[in-house]
Amino acid sequence: MTDRVLWFLTGSQSLYGEETLHQVAVQSREIAALLDETEDLALPVVWKPVLTSSDAIRRLLLEANADDGCVGVVAWMHTFSPAKMWISGLDVLAKPLLHLHTQHHVEIPWATLDMDFMNLNQAAHGDREFGFVQTRLGVARKTVAGHVTDPGVRSRVASWARAAAGAAALRTLRVARFGDNMRDVAVTEGDKVEAELRLGVSVNGYGVNDLVAVVDDVAEEDVTKLVAEYEDLYDVSPSLRAGGGRHDALRYAARLEAGLRAFLVQGGFGAFTTSFEDLGGLRQLPGLAVQRLMAEGYGFGAEGDWKTAALVHATKTMAEGRPGGTSFMEDYTYHLAPGNMKSLGAHMLEVCPSITSQRPTVEVHPLSMGGREDPVRLRFVADPGTGLVVGLSDQGDRFRLTANDVTLVEPDEPLPALPVACAVWQAQPSLTTAAEAWLMTGGPHHTVLTTAVGFEEFDDLAEILRTEIVHIDASTTTRALRHELRWNQAYYRLAAGF
Repeated sequence: MTDRVLWFLTGSQSLYGEETLHQVAVQSREIAALLDETEDLALPVVWKPVLTSSDAIRRLLLEANADDGCVGVVAWMHTFSPAKMWISGLDVLAKPLLHLHTQHHVEIPWATLDMDFMNLNQAAHGDREFGFVQTRLGVARKTVAGHVTDPGVRSRVASWARAAAGAAALRTLRVARFGDNMRDVAVTEGDKVEAELRLGVSVNGYGVNDLVAVVDDVAEEDVTKLVAEYEDLYDVSPSLRAGGGRHDALRYAARLEAGLRAFLVQGGFGAFTTSFEDLGGLRQLPGLAVQRLMAEGYGFGAEGDWKTAALVHATKTMAEGRPGGTSFMEDYTYHLAPGNMKSLGAHMLEVCPSITSQRPTVEVHPLSMGGREDPVRLRFVADPGTGLVVGLSDQGDRFRLTANDVTLVEPDEPLPALPVACAVWQAQPSLTTAAEAWLMTGGPHHTVLTTAVGFEEFDDLAEILRTEIVHIDASTTTRALRHELRWNQAYYRLAAGF
């Protein structure tokens, strides 16, 4: 996120005189600097001069809109900033907004408190004026109250900042689709025009043989270099090593990776999809290549699922610099033993190694789908820990994010015959309630599994994008969720207008 920043805006007015405004500027710089020191913020905070007029506010917010590096603005009313001054600026603001309700001092100086101090430090009611006009205008924003030295306040600002970065990534994201959606599948379909309008994601299709041409053109020395990298990073099966009977399969997997990366870089793509039903002249369904590209931050969706590909990329953007990982995922099968219910998530090949601390193995196994050579893949089990499973679905009149809190666990027993990477988790509040709730929301079967990003970031992302989100957590009941979905249906129909 090194090329992205947050702007810190401070509101005041000329009524108090130059000396007071100088103090406001000094103190607002200090608040911005304290925010900038937040370890998990991941984005530099850029202080902007104190705003005291409608024209200055409008011009600065138009500049924020035009600056690709600015992913969001943090606004604080240090003194009393009459909010009519903010109407024209907020009306044109297109960047995410966080309203920070704070003040410079932590404690009231009881013994020396006078009206000079009171006039300087008026955020307690100055921010209420600002809050009113935001609500009056219907401005989407996050509001955080408290002092910036409070770790809880910093954490909430950092979550929003990551969501703002994720939204910025979506608004500039180009997704390359190699082949179409899997035939007769419903949930991977969707309105790509609406996605570009609402989310900013540009999705376009490319012939698989356009990719084949790039793959075939990869130099042998580049293939050899990647093979050496595999042998250094992973436990490569003996049959795939030099001199082994399947070494050519590994070299072709490396060729696929180099070709895919070149195609994506040349086209400026941040995400892509493949389909086992449309492989053209490819000798393997990409497995190892997809896994490694995801680990670099690319989004991916199988069977043409461009929505999940976009969500994987946005999640990886929000997760930058944090421990844990993010992967394309699919609920594959359940363990329904009473009192010990679990989900096993996997896919044909494409699970990202960022979700494990193991040293993966590189293996080649048959694949019954696709009609091509046996594909090479990384094999491992995801690390235990707290996680979130998130899906993006097209509900016809809007997009919906569905998120489920999960706890990743070790498999009950080894999985020696499973030829793919996998994750095992226990869903909140229980597998049966979570599954019923997910089905009620119409959530997709392709998802994002992340151990690096929590629900608050996705909640903030949904607010920024004005997109519905449903949270399945420890308190979820299907009865309450049924009512929530009905209320949401009414709200989003009304919010869209007639």
